[in-house]
Amino acid sequence: MESWKGKHFSITDPKGVSTVIYEVYKTDKEYLYKYPKYTVERLNSTDQIVGDLKKRTFYVEDPQESGNQLIIFSFAKEKVIINNGLLINDEVKISKKPIPFKFNTIYSEEKTEFKDFRYTPNLKRAITIIDPETTEEIKPDLYYDERDDEVKGKCKLKPNKSYFTFEIRDDKK
Repeated sequence: MESWKGKHFSITDPKGVSTVIYEVYKTDKEYLYKYPKYTVERLNSTDQIVGDLKKRTFYVEDPQESGNQLIIFSFAKEKVIINNGLLINDEVKISKKPIPFKFNTIYSEEKTEFKDFRYTPNLKRAITIIDPETTEEIKPDLYYDERDDEVKGKCKLKPNKSYFTFEIRDDKK
C-alpha cells in the first residue's frame, strides 16, 4: 500500500468560476545565472459537484515547514481574480483582498507561435500561458537550440482567441 505524505485543501467555486492554483518556487542561488528566479508548478486537483457548485481539492506533494507559497487564479467569464496564498502546517492563508498584479494577455488575428521559453531541467517554466476558457495550460513543443545550447519551447496559439499569461518576479522597487 502506498502512503502519501502531502497535504490537501479544498475551495468551492461559484457557478461560472474555475480556480487553479500554482505553487511558487524560488530558484537556488547557484542556479540563478542560468534560470529564472522563480518558477511555478500547477497543483494537481480533483473535482466534486456539490449542488450547483464545484468543490475542487488541491494537493501539495511536498509541504515545507516554512510554508508553501501559492498563487490562486479564479477564472470567470471575462476576468481573472488573483490571490496570494500560503500553506503552513494544516492551514491555507489567503490574502483578504486580491492583490493587484500586472499581467499581459496575448491576442492575435492570425495563427501564431509564442516561442523561445527558457526551461529548467525539470521543465518548470518562467512564463505560463493559460487558456482562460478551459483553464488549461498551453503546453509547448520542446526543441533543442544548438546556437544557445539549451532546450526551448514553442506554444501554438489559435487566432481570434485571448490567452492569459503570467510570470512571477520581484518588484524592481
